[in-house]
Amino acid sequence: MRREQEISDRNWSRWRSAESGARLPFDEHLGRNMPSTPVQHRGPPAAAAALALVIAALAGCGEEVLSPLPALGAKIDETSVSGISSGAYMAGQFELAHSRLVAGVAIIAGGPWGCADSVFADMMPGPGATFLNLSKAVNGCMLNALAPLGVPNPDHLADKARRLAEEGSIDPIAGMRDHRVYLFSGKDDHTVVPAIVASAASFYARLGVESGHIKHVADVPAGHGFVTDHQGLACGQSAEPFVVNCAYDQAGELLRHVYGELHPRTAAPAGSFLEFDQRPFTRDLKEHGLSDRGVVYVPAGCASASGCRVHIAFHGCAQSQEAVGDAFVRETGFARWADTNRLVILFPQTKKSAVNPQGCWDWWGYTVHDYLARNAPQIVAVHRMLERLGAPGTSS
Repeated sequence: MRREQEISDRNWSRWRSAESGARLPFDEHLGRNMPSTPVQHRGPPAAAAALALVIAALAGCGEEVLSPLPALGAKIDETSVSGISSGAYMAGQFELAHSRLVAGVAIIAGGPWGCADSVFADMMPGPGATFLNLSKAVNGCMLNALAPLGVPNPDHLADKARRLAEEGSIDPIAGMRDHRVYLFSGKDDHTVVPAIVASAASFYARLGVESGHIKHVADVPAGHGFVTDHQGLACGQSAEPFVVNCAYDQAGELLRHVYGELHPRTAAPAGSFLEFDQRPFTRDLKEHGLSDRGVVYVPAGCASASGCRVHIAFHGCAQSQEAVGDAFVRETGFARWADTNRLVILFPQTKKSAVNPQGCWDWWGYTVHDYLARNAPQIVAVHRMLERLGAPGTSS
């Protein structure tokens, strides 16, 4: 039963606080206490109507009731994306898949698009290909242990991107040449070493992105984490929740690089962090690896008036809500910039599984063989979320 479809947009904020526990089916919850003969209600019509509403509410379908993602009339053709670690790779994958909608990307502790794709994967599709990709991902695209073998190879990856674009699997490469690219590697990051991030800069240059549009930050003594100027672990640490305080406002820096000058951030978020149901966006997708719930931050001005832009923030491995609660959502600082600059921040969420025990985004093919393509399940689902935010709402 899909109750989220019955909730109108104007009531979505009210439903955010609705009961979230699972309910028993009607016959189990009420039937055993129902009389065998009809009961005539002698109360006023209003009382009968109220009783009917209560029975209908208690007759839920057993699924958790979550708020729908609101339609806000957002300006989605100026979307920006960012991510850390596996989220950095997913940010790059989403950017190339839908380059016509993306204005810029931030790759934090991540390497070039398609880095983990093994040249042997096409010869042995299935679990064998996934294993080969995963081995290459760890050794070649994180630790840089395959550098003597030419991994990563920005030239090869740029050629592959052009080929997929010519086949129609991703948007045309010409659509991303004006993109603004922010790259970051912490000096003390030993999980994804700085040379890997440097290869991402080479990849974008080979695709024709202007050198002045590429900003590569590599002088902050950060560990493996998203960097802030006020919250998180000590700067050089690499541990959950992978948010570190290095007196550097990464959210502001990457948004400013993509969009240009911004209005000053607020002292504290004044909008709403809304948990929403991701299931409508994955209903027909198999092996998608996404959680039932995601989070969106909506400034008050974006709830009342259309035309806000959207930033999609992809968490890293072991950094989803399931793993670290709201740390990535609330402590990274995006919301403070969103309020004053009319930005909606979308935080899609993955889940852990046997093939993905750390809840990473798919950058090595654990969902499908064609995980880089526009029709890959995680890219499809997030694009649907973006389209929903761009749909006309009550504020449009």
